[in-house]
Amino acid sequence: MLKRQIHQTTHSDNAVPAGRRIVLDFRAGGEAIPGILLLPRDPVPAPGVVLLHGYSSRKEHMAEGVGGSLMRHGIASLAIDLPLHGTRGDPLQAQAARNPLALVGLWRQALKEARLALRYLSARPEVNAGCLGIAGYSLGSFLAVLTAADEPSVRAVVLAAGGDLPAGTPLAAIARTVADPLRAVRKLDGRPLLMVNGTADRTVRPDQAERLFAAAQEPKELKWWNAGHILPPAAIDYAAEWLRAKMRGGEGERR
Repeated sequence: MLKRQIHQTTHSDNAVPAGRRIVLDFRAGGEAIPGILLLPRDPVPAPGVVLLHGYSSRKEHMAEGVGGSLMRHGIASLAIDLPLHGTRGDPLQAQAARNPLALVGLWRQALKEARLALRYLSARPEVNAGCLGIAGYSLGSFLAVLTAADEPSVRAVVLAAGGDLPAGTPLAAIARTVADPLRAVRKLDGRPLLMVNGTADRTVRPDQAERLFAAAQEPKELKWWNAGHILPPAAIDYAAEWLRAKMRGGEGERR
């Protein structure tokens, strides 16, 4: 079955100290997905990473934090607004989404859009399609590991403030049929994984991070920071440097 063509609308394209910042949206027959694309000056084509934000956050938080650090390390990034977040916020739709079936539908939509973001990023001439990664924070980390599990084009995965489902999750067996981080992380099949977590995190607790890390195959790394759910800038820079090192091996692969 042929994939639908991706259509793009560019809203701004500006030079920034380390490269270019492009505000855009893209679609492939469905709802437009807003994004911020950061392109480093060198190398061209550059490795590329899709960035997925946390609950109640937005694309700007990922672009201004990890995206900026990645650009300084010579890595392109695409941060997107997930459904009901950022410029896609809709109070009426958010109210309706409290229905469990609606939540499942939104989760599947978010996964579909994360995969489309990888397709769009890989199609950019400034990006090396053979050297893609994905990084997610909190809610975005759950989406990132599930997306990577089914997308072999993803060469490296960073999960910030991520982990397994909480212990005692209601109807856990049913929840895992929709989103099971443990099953997903086992499907990475040896692709590099970095987890960065806070020792005092009360949203995604350390035991959740440890369960997910234990289920993953090598190569893997779990880096702890003396922090809560909000990780310090040093953690962002560490993840960016890790991605540069792990994705460097794909720089010789061109489309």
